[in-house]
Amino acid sequence: MSGDPASLALPGLSPSGGRLIENIMHFARVLRAAGMPVGPGKVLDAVRAVETVGVGRRADLYWTLFSVFVNRRDQRELFDQAFHVFWRNPRLLEQMMSMLLPRVDVEGDDDAPQEISRRINEALFPGRGEAENEAREQEIEVDASLTFSDREVLQKLDFEAMSAEEVAGAKAAIARMRLPIVEVATRRMRPDPHGRRVDMRATLRAALRQSGAIPLRRRSPRRRHPPLVVICDISGSMSRYSRMFLHFMHAITNDRDRVYTFTFGTRLTNITRYLRHRDVDVALEKVSEAVEDWSGGTRIGACLKDFNADWSRRVLGQGALVLVISDGLDRDAGTGLAREMERLHKSCRRLMWLNPLLRYDGFEPKSRGIRAMLPHVDDFRTVHNLESLSDLAAALARPTPRREEAFSPLKEAV
Repeated sequence: MSGDPASLALPGLSPSGGRLIENIMHFARVLRAAGMPVGPGKVLDAVRAVETVGVGRRADLYWTLFSVFVNRRDQRELFDQAFHVFWRNPRLLEQMMSMLLPRVDVEGDDDAPQEISRRINEALFPGRGEAENEAREQEIEVDASLTFSDREVLQKLDFEAMSAEEVAGAKAAIARMRLPIVEVATRRMRPDPHGRRVDMRATLRAALRQSGAIPLRRRSPRRRHPPLVVICDISGSMSRYSRMFLHFMHAITNDRDRVYTFTFGTRLTNITRYLRHRDVDVALEKVSEAVEDWSGGTRIGACLKDFNADWSRRVLGQGALVLVISDGLDRDAGTGLAREMERLHKSCRRLMWLNPLLRYDGFEPKSRGIRAMLPHVDDFRTVHNLESLSDLAAALARPTPRREEAFSPLKEAV
């Protein structure tokens, strides 16, 4: 949360004022425009709840509306920002309706969030986004080198900087995403007339059915996609990316078999069975109910230790591919992390680390957690937009890892 609601005054809001129900209705519209599933039923529930609890303090209104409108952990930040901006000024509603304010200025408000989400900003002031788009279009007309299509812009746009409309477009693109993981040879064999090995059992059976020359039956190793294991960080430092990563994990879970997904913050949670629901909203709701350490601290070493002890032998057979999605910022300062990463690396066919911090040109492995993890990964990639996810799909299609040029200097720095 960005501030304590109880510490802020709540001027001009009382049932006798006659504007409370109208304000709640417009606040619900703001949440719905920001992408939260708020319908007429929730608005009626919110009005009844506020009338029952009362609005003697700002904290009472905050937590009453929070209990009605927020049903998933990934919605907390949107609600928190919307509440602090919407209710910070008793005359803000009139200013919003007349659209007199060109921007949300919260520099003088210590209790307001330092950075307002684009989704909340566009929901509060829809005219501002259109004006910025018009200005941007004029600039693009001047410089022909900036003429990119909406799809190309969306591909390169950071998940953290997306608006509500762009988030919806990115989710649709992720839902269509497929990971062309290369097939690997298994220990099981299949009949193959051009195989290098002679199938003695099939040859003897064929000899019993006919006389004369014994026909040789051949076989070759059966090939199939290796298991895919995704271990995703949902701590506070990764909260702005966790929503997109869950959509990504849902897409790949329903794309192929033998996909196992885990989340971790302060504890490890297996969410594989929840993401198998075809409806992404149902899947994410079940994940939200199952995960208890959302947007909390990070204990990477302890969580990987639990994975190696409880799940490694179950899901890392037959040359499994492991994707670790984390920024590497560890609350335990990397205690035991190098040992667990080494064990995980030796237990799988290929270990890839996806880190959104790698998008910065000046990134250096200074954190103890990053320095402990980096020597034990086969591939180190950024994952912060749709283009990076597409690059990941291309990398998984290659039969053998091809290290990036920027990867070797980072490992040498460690």
